[in-house]
Amino acid sequence: SRTKGEGEAAVLAAFPGAVILRPSVIFGTEDQFFNRFAGMTRMGPVLPVVGANTRFQPVHVDDVAQAAVKAVDGDAAPGIYELGGPQVETFRDLMGRMLKVVQRRRAVVNLPFFVARIMGFGFDMIEAVTLGLIENRMITRDQVRGLAHDNVVTPGAKGFAELGIVPTSMEAVLPEYLWRYRPSGQYAAIKDSAKNLKKA
Repeated sequence: SRTKGEGEAAVLAAFPGAVILRPSVIFGTEDQFFNRFAGMTRMGPVLPVVGANTRFQPVHVDDVAQAAVKAVDGDAAPGIYELGGPQVETFRDLMGRMLKVVQRRRAVVNLPFFVARIMGFGFDMIEAVTLGLIENRMITRDQVRGLAHDNVVTPGAKGFAELGIVPTSMEAVLPEYLWRYRPSGQYAAIKDSAKNLKKA
């Protein structure tokens, strides 16, 4: 966002040797992205999203942590690093990937931005009026604004390559923690393993 960019510029102006990490959407065991939508698959046959065609470049939390360590240890040159994983996919495609892992069929329905803005305003107002007693866990106006723009690494930007880090793919990690959202939970993973053994 513009405010975020202005903040980063101010930091670099005050501290020329600063290292700023700018990750795309983060995934991992306790993430607030895949876990959130996987949980929503238990609620009904429809999975509503905002900005279905917006592109993301999901990055593993451990890779971001490695980058942060290099920055703290002085192993990274000053500047802004845009951190993204090896895959760039639309919001809709990411939901399809998640649904495949959790073994559920759901219709991914794209909510128009004007509807999302109204919803975000309403939920934000409820939180404000209740002084935070009712927290907005649905969608905020800031989130709606963010979903209107691609969240991918800018061509030519410094990133993992300059830090000597090879980003982790989603295939290697998502099944490790999303199995709990399968209809049979861990039992489904055991059945899959048994099937693979029979094929071997």
